[in-house]
Amino acid sequence: MNEERKATIGKQVREGVVVSDKMQKSRIVEVTRLVQHPEFGKVIRRKIRYVVHDEKNESKMGNKVEIMETRPLSKTKRWTLVKVLS
Repeated sequence: MNEERKATIGKQVREGVVVSDKMQKSRIVEVTRLVQHPEFGKVIRRKIRYVVHDEKNESKMGNKVEIMETRPLSKTKRWTLVKVLS
């Protein structure tokens, strides 16, 4: 098994949009998912915001990015940027 594959086993990966790039090496990424309401059956949007580590400051506000779960890097930072999709 190659080293890159070993590092990602058991880690969650999400896609989201950068909504804030005002910090150095950190971004706020909003991930939206569709869920069905348990009682009424209507499809609704749920949003959650993650504080993401961006070592090279390569993402900008509005970019679609892929993030991956990682060890705790600070009080709120538990995710790291994998790549900028667009």
